[in-house]
Amino acid sequence: MADRVTVIGWDGSPLTAAARSALSAATLVAGAAHHLALPEVPPTAERIRLGSVDLAARRIAGHRGTAVVLADGDPGFFGVVRTLRAPQHGLEVEVVPAVSSVAAAFARAGMPWDDAQIVVAHSRTLRRAVNVCRAHTKVAVLTSPGAGPAELALLLEGVHRTFVICEELGTEREQVTVLTSDKAADHAWRDPNVVIVIGATAAPAPAGPWLMGRDPGPVRGWALPPGAYDGEPSRGESADLRAAQLARLGPRPGDLVWDIGCGSGALAVEAARFGAAVIAVDADPDACARTEAAARRFGVQLQTVAGHAPHVLERLPEPDVVRVGGGGVPVVAACADRRPERIVAHATTRDEAEAIGAALTEGGYVVECALLQSVELDTSAWRERDRSVVFLLAGSRPAPAP
Repeated sequence: MADRVTVIGWDGSPLTAAARSALSAATLVAGAAHHLALPEVPPTAERIRLGSVDLAARRIAGHRGTAVVLADGDPGFFGVVRTLRAPQHGLEVEVVPAVSSVAAAFARAGMPWDDAQIVVAHSRTLRRAVNVCRAHTKVAVLTSPGAGPAELALLLEGVHRTFVICEELGTEREQVTVLTSDKAADHAWRDPNVVIVIGATAAPAPAGPWLMGRDPGPVRGWALPPGAYDGEPSRGESADLRAAQLARLGPRPGDLVWDIGCGSGALAVEAARFGAAVIAVDADPDACARTEAAARRFGVQLQTVAGHAPHVLERLPEPDVVRVGGGGVPVVAACADRRPERIVAHATTRDEAEAIGAALTEGGYVVECALLQSVELDTSAWRERDRSVVFLLAGSRPAPAP
């Protein structure tokens, strides 16, 4: 019985001596159609067209002979190695590496990629991949049929990005196209492809990058005072309330956050610093301008929308979490209709809190309410400088029954 499998990465270049040696001894070869057509594949070997890697692993585990799996690029980078190494298959995996398709794409574009985010887009993760493209300035997207450049562009509507689309890397039909995201949906693209999505770039760190992906930046801490955002908090709001709201929302990479009534942009910017995509909404164009200025200052990406909620929300993409900073019950109810995972709001009176809580409950949310009181002290004299009392409401969608 086979308990060992050799995985060969292929980037379009001639196979190495180690890869040729492994293939020549193979009695079973698994791979895509273009892998199985390689002249080095022994004509007498059993061939498995690779669709489900899990099913192929079971076939390999039961095979009496020598098994080889061919995969594009680096098979250990978002590749087949993870599945083949699953304990239930009992396989010992040996890897002959190759240049990853992401590294090849950035090489074709002549760009560094140590500051890039890398995501996989398929039918289940496409929306989250798009949210990463909204939130970051350099993202490589490993696409799949039905989740390619055109679909990325359609979901990025209203957000300007440059696409570098690398089709069929390593083959004779390899092609690299650079165009703006609003044009990508007008074309048909060949699979497989890698899309590099580029936004407005922040200033690089003086010493150069030291961490894969986005640098965390020089600012330490969260719930910064309003002065850090060149704005005053709305009535009833404070940095402590913002910290509590962020804690309950839990924004993270792949999420889309709506911040309705963005004001100074403080919560929107801090949610973006967590890696989430953010759409900041306010009826006051000056508030949108302040939010955009704060985003530039902190080196994060976000989108602002000027308009009155709840009507302006109808044309926005689906959110994962929502902060309602203004608009009361009608806005909370409209947000609940879109079924985000979590919604937070605040109220300055008990009657208002009860009304918002009822709207969340009617929308199918489990409601939590806390009365928060924060007192700012002047430490030179240890006297009270400012006091804030506010009701914090948080609605979470119940987990589906098993």
